[in-house]
Amino acid sequence: MRTIIDPVAPIEPTDIEAELTDAVAEYYANPLGFVMFAYPWGEPGTGLEHAEGPDTWQREFLIELGEQVRQRRFNGVDPVAPIRMAVASGHGIGKSALSAWLTDWIMSTRPGAVGTVTANTFPQLQTKTWARIQEWTARCITAGWFEISGSRMKAKEAPESWHCAPQTCREENSEGFAGQHAATSTSFYIFDEASAVPDAIWEVAEGGLTDGEPMVFVFGNPTRQRGRFYKAVFGSDQHLWSHRSIDSRTSKLTNKAIIQEWIDHYGEDSDFCRVRILGLPPTASELQYIDSERVLAAQKREVETLQDEPLVAGFDASGGGEAWNVCRFRCGLDARSIPAVKMTGQKGRDRSLLVAMLAEVLDGWHIFPDGRRRKVAALFADAAFGSPIVERLRSMGHRNVHEVSFGSASPDNHDANYRAYMWRGMKEWLPRGAIDSDQKLEIGLTAPGYHLNRKDQLTLESKQDMVKRGEASPDDGDALALTFAQKVAPGPKAELAEEIYSSPGEGWMAG
Repeated sequence: MRTIIDPVAPIEPTDIEAELTDAVAEYYANPLGFVMFAYPWGEPGTGLEHAEGPDTWQREFLIELGEQVRQRRFNGVDPVAPIRMAVASGHGIGKSALSAWLTDWIMSTRPGAVGTVTANTFPQLQTKTWARIQEWTARCITAGWFEISGSRMKAKEAPESWHCAPQTCREENSEGFAGQHAATSTSFYIFDEASAVPDAIWEVAEGGLTDGEPMVFVFGNPTRQRGRFYKAVFGSDQHLWSHRSIDSRTSKLTNKAIIQEWIDHYGEDSDFCRVRILGLPPTASELQYIDSERVLAAQKREVETLQDEPLVAGFDASGGGEAWNVCRFRCGLDARSIPAVKMTGQKGRDRSLLVAMLAEVLDGWHIFPDGRRRKVAALFADAAFGSPIVERLRSMGHRNVHEVSFGSASPDNHDANYRAYMWRGMKEWLPRGAIDSDQKLEIGLTAPGYHLNRKDQLTLESKQDMVKRGEASPDDGDALALTFAQKVAPGPKAELAEEIYSSPGEGWMAG
């Protein structure tokens, strides 16, 4: 319970506010004390009625942080050495909650603090990291001091100089991390899923650690053996950081049934379990099958296609719910010019709508930037939920539609199944190809992990396992991968369109 005033003596509102301010100030160098004081642990109706406080690893982190603050003795004038703390861990140990507590502690105890919070992807940042900060700030005893929205947290007293905000970590947004200073207070950065945050962002953030009482906190699954996060926890930069690796089996917050399922399926010594459970880097170069650098480079690359290059479409059908029905296009090295056609899983429950959408894709002309038009030479559809749609399209006379069973045998013995075969082809194509900057595609390409089975065959992480660890279904990634199902023979030369048509299916984009 959070009692800071005498409940019997009458106190004016101004006295209550002054007493709260004094009470919070006592926790300047005691973040664990602040967390225990500021949130309604055990109180009914708060969402914390069954919670007693931080997990063991979170307590240890907060205690060490307090010790580092006391060691530096910041006097409000002379800058001190940055506090750098890094945590590599398995899945689900409460990193986002800790990020929220750190934000509230700094913002509440340090007038004039300025902060930036980022994560590996925009959805991770908005729906998980920043969403948890909003959730915990609403519970915090100092909630009335701040205004917080989806784009900013600011002090009502001094909104222009006392604030923090979420910022995407794409390299072109690096300026958003620059110029952050708080000479008489704390400039702070929080990186969630830091293994995938580009090195360029780390370098720019360093510029905000030069004055005042600067702090940077980085958390994540160690998905690769390189990069600044790896160096901070396991590599050459360890001496600059307070670093630790947390086995998710030791946390009271994790789902032990799923952990055991992963161990039984992948093996405790597998790279999947090393990264997702043990909080250790993979023995291979990285667990992430397609790296972010490869994807970002393909987003910027300009390519040309031959006039007889066939236009191929891939359709990933949803089983309903949050997954999307996605049709993506590729013409040789160009997977950018023709926009994807999408429909929500809920709307796609009406299969007649999906049939109409794909019939329009197959019947229509698709206009390229050079003014030439092509028809789809072949459409490959996931057989799991797309089989009845393929059957209907064929009955309508579309003979260029083909089913692909993701779990069927691969044409190449290096791959465990057909899905792995297609994804390997796509990965090998990306260093030469061009894709659009759609965030769902970027996430869908970079999210799946992989391992080698007992036959040393490539095995891609299943959609089911991805959903269990909190990732979205990689619908766009699978749709693009389907364009690599088979080689398609060159077709007639693309025709020069006499007039500009809208790309078929644009009306379906809103789903």
